[in-house]
Amino acid sequence: MFLTKSGYEVTLVGRKLKNSLPLEERAYKTHRFRLLATRGPLFYAFYNRRLLRYLMFHKADLLVANDLDTLLANYRASKLKGIPLVYDSHEYFCGVPELEHRPLPRAVWHLIERSFFPKLKYVYTVNDSIAELYRKEYHVDVKVVRNIPSYQPEITLKSRSELGLPENVPLIIYQGAGINVHRGAEEAVQAMEYVNNAVLLIVGNGDVIGQLKEMAQKPELKDKIIFIDKLPFNELKHFTMHASIGLTLDKDNSLNYRYSLPNKLFDYIHAGVPVLASPLIEVKKIIEKYNVGALIENHNPKHIADKINAMLADKTQLETWKQNALKAGKELNWEEEEKELVKIYSSIKFK
Repeated sequence: MFLTKSGYEVTLVGRKLKNSLPLEERAYKTHRFRLLATRGPLFYAFYNRRLLRYLMFHKADLLVANDLDTLLANYRASKLKGIPLVYDSHEYFCGVPELEHRPLPRAVWHLIERSFFPKLKYVYTVNDSIAELYRKEYHVDVKVVRNIPSYQPEITLKSRSELGLPENVPLIIYQGAGINVHRGAEEAVQAMEYVNNAVLLIVGNGDVIGQLKEMAQKPELKDKIIFIDKLPFNELKHFTMHASIGLTLDKDNSLNYRYSLPNKLFDYIHAGVPVLASPLIEVKKIIEKYNVGALIENHNPKHIADKINAMLADKTQLETWKQNALKAGKELNWEEEEKELVKIYSSIKFK
């Protein structure tokens, strides 16, 4: 939306999977590839080949590559067409847990990154920690633009009955588009065995959803967990705003997670929902600076449950965290973050 508002004619290019949600109407064009391979080396090879061909046969004055898996095609197209390239890195790609114990794929991705990253002129990423890692490794001036929602002071909130949620019971929410391994979702489910009089909402999808649903079949967890499939952001917010606590429990077992700053943290803050989080570097900074929640000390399910129970029992503290979150949302919002984008894109030199 920033580029559209800035006067660019934008086309967003991506892929379409079997479970991809239909794209809502947008202020810019979209194009999605259907590929025979949907994961693994073949997918990335096919996707970059299709992407390069698309970019070469469509007019553009500027390319924006989103993460390392699109950089190869974008970089080649930018050089062949003689147009500028902006690199938008949403994570520390070579530090993702999926590559941690796979030395050959990690080496391939690192080779791609080392080949192109030092040659980039316009780069930004999602937080200070990741920016500093890239600056040290590649000596490139990496800017920071956090992925934070726009500020919405008021919405007409749907009732619990309209959303199919239980009445008169505290709700704990764990949401995300990537509910995957090492993100604390398994421990959140296990913790509910020890949580008193509350229900856990798991909203979204990811690699461990099937496992979580199996875990939730235990008799001790009966009626304590509700699964809701991935929702568009405007619908998701209604569920978030009914929660008493929002969970973000990523583990510090990979460089990418160690320095991550999950989007759901800001979703909770904007919804006025107190947060229970793992003490990752960037997450801890936000929690402590704005006093919007509590931190766990480990991922033992009983410990997480004790934290949840203590938070729910202290109504005064919950209300303080809620008001602090609503206040923080006025500062932590896209309207503030995009000011850095204005500086970046105004510095681009076009031929």
